Amino acid sequence: QAQLVESGGGLVQAGGSLRLSCATSGITFKINTMGWYRQAPGKQREFVAIITSGGGTTYADSAKGRFTISRDNGKNTVYLQMNSLKPEDTAVYYCVAGTLWGQGTQVTVSS
Repeated sequence: QAQLVESGGGLVQAGGSLRLSCATSGITFKINTMGWYRQAPGKQREFVAIITSGGGTTYADSAKGRFTISRDNGKNTVYLQMNSLKPEDTAVYYCVAGTLWGQGTQVTVSS
């Protein structure tokens, strides 16, 4: 059964860092483009970053220069390193592979 499980969320002060992880199972990880999305309270879900099977990356403007997406094909895991966090980064962060979504992990940034 295909599954994505996010972890690493939490409460952090503005300016701090967090690293999110998404462990996958039941998919051919190395050929999948993997992505991160987020949804803040009262807002629509929005794109954060993707990484292709070849390692190419694309970021939302809000993430450029602060977030880094990476993947470890040996561990079937994708990461999102988030630095210089801002209160507006507060959201539930979701890992995505094609049409498969994880359950999300909460990130809260206090001012």
